[in-house]
Amino acid sequence: MLLTIPDLLNAAQLDKIHETLADAPFIDGKATAGFAASRVKRNEELRPDPERMQRLIRILMASLGHNEHFRLGVLPHRVSDPIFARYTPGMAYGEHVDDPIMGAGGPRFRTDVSMTVFLNAPDTYEGGELVIRTTFGDKRVKLPPGHAVVYPSSSLHQVAEVRSGTRLVALAWIQSYVRDPARRELLYELGLAREQLLKEAAGTAKSGYVDRSYANLLRMWSDL
Repeated sequence: MLLTIPDLLNAAQLDKIHETLADAPFIDGKATAGFAASRVKRNEELRPDPERMQRLIRILMASLGHNEHFRLGVLPHRVSDPIFARYTPGMAYGEHVDDPIMGAGGPRFRTDVSMTVFLNAPDTYEGGELVIRTTFGDKRVKLPPGHAVVYPSSSLHQVAEVRSGTRLVALAWIQSYVRDPARRELLYELGLAREQLLKEAAGTAKSGYVDRSYANLLRMWSDL
């Protein structure tokens, strides 16, 4: 499932991120790429800086923790620390799939879901679309600042070449409680219906049926 999450970050949070990144040093993105990805990766990433990263992580994780669409659509078990990536003219990231296992500097985890959070306005740079291959053809994604897209980490995807301006994004990877993307999609749709029924028809038989079905499907399909 390819899921767009609007307004994951609000204007104040975006301002704080841009302020934190304003004078930050960026390094060659190949430093965090696997062998195959390093051959097609041309970007820059924020150089590790514990104090700066903690400020950025707090902003992003607070938003994820309160977002209903992220919680229901991803069913997060473990979320990686984000990477902040910058693309200037001539930079791109060729077709690749994300590493299946991450966490070299800490606990290892399986990557089920990839997330891109767009940090600057789409009209400030040309090109730079996230291109995700789906069963219905390529999906080109270029969203307003603060919006995010999540998609299966197994998807073949790329970042189109930036022709002008600067593309700035935050990236993270998630191990889901449910590894199968088709099951996650079913649970997402059922979870939205469940949340609505619990608000509008709490205590009724129909809300009880949906609530129990959701809970038992999650219990059946969870890796834990």
